[in-house]
Amino acid sequence: MSDAAFSASGSPITIEGVQKARGALTRNRIKLALLFASLLFVVILGRLALLAMETVEDDFVGQERPALTASRPTLLDRNGQQLAIDIQSPSLFAEPRNIVDLDEAVEKISRVLPDLDRKFLRERLDGDEGFVWLQRELTPAQQDSIMRLGLPGIDFVTETRRFYPGGPVASHILGAVNVDNVGIAGIEAYLDREEVALLQDLGLARDRTLEPKNLSIDLRVQHAMHRELKDALERYQAIASAGVMIDVRTGEIIAMASLPDFDPNDPASALEEGRYNRITAGTFELGSTFKTVTISGALDSSAVSITDRFDATSAVRFGRFSIGDFHGKNRVLSVPEVYKYSSNIGTIKIMQAWGKDNYRAYLHKLHLDGTPTIELPEKKTANVPKTFSEVGAATASFGHGLSVTPLQLVAAYAAIANGGTYIPPTLFKRDPIDAQILGEQVISKRASDDMRYLLRLNALEGSGRRAAPDGYMVGGKTGTAEKVVDGRYSSAKSLAVFASVFPMDSPRYAMVILVDEPQPENERSGRTAAWNAGDVTGRIIERVAPMLGVLPDFDENRDVALVPAALQ
Repeated sequence: MSDAAFSASGSPITIEGVQKARGALTRNRIKLALLFASLLFVVILGRLALLAMETVEDDFVGQERPALTASRPTLLDRNGQQLAIDIQSPSLFAEPRNIVDLDEAVEKISRVLPDLDRKFLRERLDGDEGFVWLQRELTPAQQDSIMRLGLPGIDFVTETRRFYPGGPVASHILGAVNVDNVGIAGIEAYLDREEVALLQDLGLARDRTLEPKNLSIDLRVQHAMHRELKDALERYQAIASAGVMIDVRTGEIIAMASLPDFDPNDPASALEEGRYNRITAGTFELGSTFKTVTISGALDSSAVSITDRFDATSAVRFGRFSIGDFHGKNRVLSVPEVYKYSSNIGTIKIMQAWGKDNYRAYLHKLHLDGTPTIELPEKKTANVPKTFSEVGAATASFGHGLSVTPLQLVAAYAAIANGGTYIPPTLFKRDPIDAQILGEQVISKRASDDMRYLLRLNALEGSGRRAAPDGYMVGGKTGTAEKVVDGRYSSAKSLAVFASVFPMDSPRYAMVILVDEPQPENERSGRTAAWNAGDVTGRIIERVAPMLGVLPDFDENRDVALVPAALQ
């Protein structure tokens, strides 16, 4: 029977009920389709949410997979030269449940990666996991060879890898990262902890733009220092050498190196014996370089003046112990002579005129106790007694019986020479105005001026002559300290130190150089600091001073201007 009726004229008439039924059916079908699409959309969103929260454990190195996408800021020196950058590197993984022929996969992969243990590889591939690491950080050639194998269940992920163009030159500053690009030492670890600690928790970190970080070091100076310290190891047959240079006006570290060092591109090399940062993570008895500290504090206190004289004709006795001079003059010495001849007797008497408790308080004021202030996590606390006995204060006055880091010493020298302001060291660029805000006046300008004269005097007439290239107005102090072996000081093993400042008429840089257990360079030389640490200092300054804008000037009136009015 037809669904249509006909009018008298013969034209069809649509039955209204049928039309309504068809419209309702269409609407119901549309609603059902929309409902199904909505449910499907909700399911997909739910699955995406679960995937976003899911973590895939990397049992190869114990890290989570999202960490692999993390990127790090480029590290630059103060002049914009690259120190550390991120590069992309392919890593090989497998989906064991999709491996078709286990033996074939093991055989072919082993041919491309012969260093990969076959037993390990078989164990990794023989399972039903959805993801396992096989090898991280392949070369492009290795990646291409494996891709040509056409093995199902084998694929690559592009990871971010850290690269250090300079290799070991600044290793103890930069530190290193692990296989997941996470900082494990040096500035790299500092950045993770203090500034980009959440990077490894952000799977989209590689899509972020990270601003480069400018460090305070000058790569040119760093190269020169590293090269001279490396030369010192061979020239003096030493077991170690180290150095640090600081801007006395801002506290910025211009260069820092410690040898033996390591290649941050191969972090495992840092684990070899003796490869620690002696500048921040080593404490040493720094010998006569401490006479600068002792005399500066005494002059600042006004208990001692630059014109005073002290009897150094005989050793200072403490019960059955006595302390004398290495090359005694056996006469009364002026303060400049005490410093120039490095008299232990004179230095002890200067400290005693000032007072042992005042001396101990001054060490704290100069931040020579406690832990050094620096961004590096590798730091060691100084070993300085809280109180001094009479004999303890006497030996401490010339740098024995207490141990500090070389970084603490160079910061103290910077304060003594720059007009008396202690500025905390930093490895990041610092504005001079900010430096002055951070600065703390620790001695008077008068005492600082007196010490600049004494430092320069020692370079002209004392033990610092080998450290002062002509025209550069270098001032400094040697220190040769016998090392403790089996609880006793050993005359066969010593640490040689030279602490310097330049140029003395307008100080800009302070530097400390260490040579550990040096031997005489030749038959005409010795093992004391003047012959090695002093020589290294002179060679470094001669190379880097022009780079730093310090040009030679042979005007003798510059030295005359340093002489205090009381001595003219």
